[in-house]
Amino acid sequence: MSKKDIMTKKEKREQKEQKAKKAEVLMDVKFSKRNMLFFGLGIVSGVIGFIMLASGSIVLAPILLVLGYLIFFPLGILLK
Repeated sequence: MSKKDIMTKKEKREQKEQKAKKAEVLMDVKFSKRNMLFFGLGIVSGVIGFIMLASGSIVLAPILLVLGYLIFFPLGILLK
């Protein structure tokens, strides 16, 4: 093996490590207590909305579902 072959192997390994580090950075999402609170509110709102929908409520159920899906979940994702 020549030095060029060794260097290319080292470079390939370094490139793989850099890609792995980039993937780790992209996957590194930290949620605070406030984010988890909004996610929890969204889940509770959705569950109560579906229960109300099953029981026949045509006014309160859609309001709770819209609050859960369009307000609480996006706030849980977007707020830092």
